[in-house]
Formats: sequence, C-alpha cells, structure tokens
Amino acid sequence: MITQRSFEREDERAQMVARQLQTRGIDDPRVLAAMLAVPRHRFMPANVAGRAYADGAQPIGHGVTISQPYIVALMTQLAELEAGETVLEIGTGSGYQAAVLAELGATVYTIERIAALARRAEATLHELGYANVEVRHADGYAGWPERAPFDAILLTAAPPKLPEALTDQLALGGRLVAPVGSDLGWQQLIVIEREQDALVRKKVLDVAFVPMLPGTISD
Repeated sequence: MITQRSFEREDERAQMVARQLQTRGIDDPRVLAAMLAVPRHRFMPANVAGRAYADGAQPIGHGVTISQPYIVALMTQLAELEAGETVLEIGTGSGYQAAVLAELGATVYTIERIAALARRAEATLHELGYANVEVRHADGYAGWPERAPFDAILLTAAPPKLPEALTDQLALGGRLVAPVGSDLGWQQLIVIEREQDALVRKKVLDVAFVPMLPGTISD
C-alpha cells in the first residue's frame, strides 16, 4: 500500500517482527507483513526515533505515546480486517496505527483531538503515500457518524466505559477493539463484536493506555 516505501532500518523492523511479535502469538501473515512494511521511525519525533523498534511505548509529545509494537500488532490482528473494509480509529496520535491498518488494504478514518498531532500525522501519512487514510481533528467520543457503519473500530486511548456513539457505528459482524477502564495504570483490552441482537464482549489482557478525554479538542 505504501507508494514511497522506506528501506531504512528494515533489518530493525525484521528483528522487531521476529522477536517481539511472532514470539508472542502474532501469527496473521498479513499483520506481520504490515508491521515489517511500515517505517515506524518516520512517525516519531527525532529525539525518540532512535528507539522506534524497541519493545515499548515511546513519547511523541503532548502527553501522548506511540504504542508498543506488540500492542499495535495485537489490536490489528484482533480487528480481523479484510482488504476493502472500513475502519474507524479513535486517537490518531503519531499516525502509525492508521498506517498499519492501511497496509491491510482498509480505508481508515482516524480522529485526533490534539490539532498539532493531527496535522503531523496527516503530513507523515501523505509523505508515505497513504491515500486510503483520512484524518479528522475532532472529539473521538462522537465517532464519525457520516462514514458509519464501520467494519472495525479501534481505540488507542482508554475511556472509562465505551461510548454508545461508537458501538452504534459498528457494522453487523464488525469488531471493536479498545482499552477500557478508569484506572490510569491499567485497563482491560477488550473486543466487542456486533451480532444480530447483541454486542458480544471478550476480555483479552490488561494494558496501560493514556485516558480518552471526553468532549474536548485541543489546538
């Protein structure tokens, strides 16, 4: 999907995939290929780009982090996206997760409440040729109703509980992947699937994400 593929630091990405992802159960070949393809360091400020392929989250400014590679891969795998499907991401941050989703051939709509991050992510995605990603500076709690329904929804920040507006925008058979909880240290990563008459919820593991702030956008 990249039109200006970066071969810089490709050996580091290969090591990341082998050591951090495959050893932890990431086994979808399409997800592994996407993680190998996307130049993670391009989505990070220069002062932390040297740690782009380390096993952990890294700060990207404005009190926000770029998630650990394993968590990005896990959430992508849990979303079970197919080429041509549409996905909503809440919390664009650096734009890295959106790029990984786009590598799977999905159309990605991503919302960021901090204007500076939205602009930077949009610029990086454009530079790398991701024409199938649209970035919006807005309140993620409202979702993107005019583009709904979505085959998948991913949250990269943790609300105390899932906003009803987001579950309402999930298509039949769609999957929502999100960290949920009010504890600033730990939340639960969950998957919700919309069935005909119900939302089926499954806990995956404990995680630590920045909180998802309601009703606010920032310049």
